[in-house]
Amino acid sequence: MNKKSKMDLNSVIGILLACIAIVGGQMLEGGHISSLIQAAAFLIVMGGTVGAVLLQSPVKVFLNGIRMSAWVFFPPMNSPQTLIKQIINWSHISRKDGLLALEPHVRVVKDPFMKKGLQLLADGSDSEKLREVLEIEMLALETHQRQSARIWEAAGGYAPTIGILGAVLGLIHVMENLTDPNLLGSGIAVAFVATIYGVGLANLVFLPIANKLKSIINEHVVIQEILVDGFVAIANGENPRLIENRLNGYYV
Repeated sequence: MNKKSKMDLNSVIGILLACIAIVGGQMLEGGHISSLIQAAAFLIVMGGTVGAVLLQSPVKVFLNGIRMSAWVFFPPMNSPQTLIKQIINWSHISRKDGLLALEPHVRVVKDPFMKKGLQLLADGSDSEKLREVLEIEMLALETHQRQSARIWEAAGGYAPTIGILGAVLGLIHVMENLTDPNLLGSGIAVAFVATIYGVGLANLVFLPIANKLKSIINEHVVIQEILVDGFVAIANGENPRLIENRLNGYYV
């Protein structure tokens, strides 16, 4: 079902455009890039945000969310047209040689969901039971993926607040060193840059990643719905042409 992933140029262009706009605006105003680089502010915002997300998320969900972030630049390549052709081919085979003739195809398939459905077909499972089993697995997978994607949404919610916390800490540092002008600049810099990091990471990184992952998950769900509908139709012995016409409706 999944082809080799290709880089999503929209994501690359988007993140580059955002960075160029911010850095370019800073330079046009006469500022320096170095003034936006504050290790203390970055540590406060990133450390606080990651800690908050870890606190609310199971480790398995957190780690899966981190792994899924690669989809932003290398999304799973799903082709509904290719999948439908494959389903129609299985339909022709089952009508000509029986459902058991699909057994050799099970060993060729790599996608776990597709393999399970094809195996149930080859075993002669009842269409209603086949739909029930696959829909349960589909719902479980979708739920897990959406929970994992939500860690980025949560990070987008926490980061601005942690940025404000970093700003307050910077101002506290300033107040503690009012008698030493040499230390005032660093404290004020941490205060403002921490806010920039919090708001910037939330709106340019975390929330866009969360929304991109949701979109990819929605596409994956449609692919699985096509599979389930196709497998059930084959189990019911429906005409391949009728199956093709119905499945084509998923991506019109």
